[in-house]
Amino acid sequence: MARRALILIEGTRSNGPLYVKAAQRLGLHPITLSADPSRYDYHAPERIEAIRVDTDNLDALIHECSRLRATYEIAGITAAEEEVYATVGKLCRHFDLPGPNPVSVERCCDKFVQRQLLAEAGVPIPAYRVAANAAEVESSAAEIGLPVILKPAIGSGSSGVQLCRNVDELAEHTTYLLGGKYIWRSSPRILVEEFAQGPNYSAEIMGSEVIGIATLDFGHPPHFVARGCTYPALLTDGEHRRIIDCSLSCLRALDLGWGPTNIEFKWTKLGPVVIEVNPRLAGGTVPKLVQLAYGVDLITEHIKLVIGHEWDLRRRHSQIAAARKLLPDRDGILDRIDGDNRAVAIPGVAEVKMYIKPKTPIVRKGDYRDCLGHVMTASPSRAQTDMILQRAVNSISWSITPFPALGEQEQ
Repeated sequence: MARRALILIEGTRSNGPLYVKAAQRLGLHPITLSADPSRYDYHAPERIEAIRVDTDNLDALIHECSRLRATYEIAGITAAEEEVYATVGKLCRHFDLPGPNPVSVERCCDKFVQRQLLAEAGVPIPAYRVAANAAEVESSAAEIGLPVILKPAIGSGSSGVQLCRNVDELAEHTTYLLGGKYIWRSSPRILVEEFAQGPNYSAEIMGSEVIGIATLDFGHPPHFVARGCTYPALLTDGEHRRIIDCSLSCLRALDLGWGPTNIEFKWTKLGPVVIEVNPRLAGGTVPKLVQLAYGVDLITEHIKLVIGHEWDLRRRHSQIAAARKLLPDRDGILDRIDGDNRAVAIPGVAEVKMYIKPKTPIVRKGDYRDCLGHVMTASPSRAQTDMILQRAVNSISWSITPFPALGEQEQ
């Protein structure tokens, strides 16, 4: 009997290893197809099979999967990365496997189209415009009123997203996005968006079931780097119900509801306003936090759906789980980072992970790549979880030597 394989298209630093391990626990042989397998350092130590292929080329992926079928029974195809999730849907359709609707995913990944569909369905969203050049950005911002948020129409991880509080910041960020420094995966289009004010929340959904709602904490403006996340969010029953109802309205408007969805909200004076719908599982610390808080392994249950098995989304327990990202306050060379061993030894600390090593250059980009590492904690009470998290974060320290000034470099 042929060995059953799970095909993973590309991967991510956070969720990629979790998909690999979950697949192995389910008795599957994980195989990653990637344009650059060396991007994923979790392959080499565990000798995971990784094949180089152009993942932007659907025909090349079909050819590679067809070749693998001579050796393996392909149980399912999936991905942890948003950029290839629509391609995953097309592959699943081609090989008659369970998968997401590629048309729905593509429409959702285009933030302008997403906004249009949500608005047509009456889902509360910020005012928005789309712009292709500096003049259109300027006129759109004038119509909406400063401050506004500029973001690429297609992208993830907060890359290229910035709050512009005045005309100078608006012009500067427009130049950055359109002047050749920002790498576009598609034709340049900028979403100009009203800056909705209020606390941040995130809903994790599998199928049409809201698994959990978290409180999100972002770093200092003008960027939106996720700094903290806590499950469950502290909400009244009425607020909780309104976020659930709004989440289900998003699924209907965008024709989603197969597999995982992540929705970010702001709670404004008018109630929940949808900031973004992501047609895939959230990255970073979210899957592990959900498991710590509720005992639901989102990645394992997603893979079960992918291979045609029944999933089990029942909660096994209820805890307060929280994560804090470690963010640098300056650019420069990371001289040292230590204290992680002290932090992980603290009772209630679930995980401490460092992403980079000493002597690494730090150049902040204002997105997910800025993080040095993270700490995760869980306990039965909110106060206890907060206390443990703060103690663990305080145990970790680092030192960054600023880059020398231009004149000093020349000397």
